[in-house]
Amino acid sequence: MNDHRNTIDRTGTAGHRTHRRTGRTVLAVAAVAGLGLAWAGTAEAASPSAAKSTPTCSAAALKATFGQQLGGGMNHQGVVIRLRNLSGRTCALRGYPGLGLENSAHHTLTTHTHWGSTWYAKDPGKKTLVLKDGESAEAVVAWTHANTGTSGAVHASYLEITPPAATQHKTPAFPQWVDHGDLSVTALARHINVTP
Repeated sequence: MNDHRNTIDRTGTAGHRTHRRTGRTVLAVAAVAGLGLAWAGTAEAASPSAAKSTPTCSAAALKATFGQQLGGGMNHQGVVIRLRNLSGRTCALRGYPGLGLENSAHHTLTTHTHWGSTWYAKDPGKKTLVLKDGESAEAVVAWTHANTGTSGAVHASYLEITPPAATQHKTPAFPQWVDHGDLSVTALARHINVTP
């Protein structure tokens, strides 16, 4: 019985030594590779392009205006909104603008905003837009107005436009009837092709 145990022990010890040698080799290779990765990461972090980041455009840095007015059948209506960087420096925008309706006294009205494609334009998806001073980004806003003058419609006077990642908004005049306060909006892009 002892012989049997010793045989198993010897075989186990030999196998363990081989496994230990292989394990040491693998660890050594991994350590060298890890040092290389750590060095590469440090070099990348120290590069000027990685160290600099473009600040997000604040509402104060932007001017909000309306572009092309969009009409059509089936009580659909829309407009292109433009956010122009007037900050004097480069800033970035990414994603969808926040929207809200206000009445003539600037009180907030019930608003439901839907992100994605609209009746007039396909959604371009989220992309980071780096805007130099004077450059613009645009999005398409769409709504219906079948229930004009009824309890199912909201009569707005202004549209709150909040840039992505901002906490303040712009409020251009927006004298429109909007069914149930439902607005659809695309992501911001340099230019969006629309179907008028």
